Amino acid sequence: MFRRKLTALDYHDPNGFDCSDETQFRNCIVWLEDQKIRHYKIEDRGNLRNIPSSDWPKAYEKYLLDLNCPFGVQEKKEALDWLLGLAVRYEYGDNVEKYKNCQPLDTSGNSDKAVDPLVNLDNNSPDFKAGVTALANILKIQRHDDYLVMLKAIRILIQERLSPEAIAKASQNREGVPVALDKHILGFDTGDATLNEAAQILRLLHIEELRELQTKINEAIVAVQAIIADPKTDHRLGKVGR
Repeated sequence: MFRRKLTALDYHDPNGFDCSDETQFRNCIVWLEDQKIRHYKIEDRGNLRNIPSSDWPKAYEKYLLDLNCPFGVQEKKEALDWLLGLAVRYEYGDNVEKYKNCQPLDTSGNSDKAVDPLVNLDNNSPDFKAGVTALANILKIQRHDDYLVMLKAIRILIQERLSPEAIAKASQNREGVPVALDKHILGFDTGDATLNEAAQILRLLHIEELRELQTKINEAIVAVQAIIADPKTDHRLGKVGR
């Protein structure tokens, strides 16, 4: 599943690499640090280079933490995919002039025809699953057995929270509306006018928070319904449903 990135990085055996082989995995991590990432000074790479050591997992865990990797040692494939992506980014940064004029390959034979990148998407491929899982972890989205459902959740989050319009709206300062406290009945008397006003303000703020909570609940219900209310139609049976 890592063949394309390993090939782009000129790894010596991208086709034969087996992530489940612990020795190959450790050698690949050391190669990435030595040749591409170079986060540590040469003299500080000793623990990571000591592949046969029983303490290597601890050195690898520290390495991931030092790189601020969003994945841990238990998420083996996701962490390696993230490291490969980081190495590709550094490789491009070191050779900008070499890569900036590269032209994409025309696989369709018609450069004027727009190609949908999702047409040939294999949602059962390890690359797809690792990529969706990585995005879900970064965006703090709950994992789901169906990776397409997770992809839909990622799309919804990006559209609603990370679009330029959403970011611009969130950055705007919200101006309050003047409220006449004497028009709102508190319902009890503390015996102190100042305390009564403070209690009225707290009650109004609480009501506003409840309204916001209700809005979020409604949005959550709509989002859940959009996911589960997707019936499969079987025309042979002449009915809708699974």
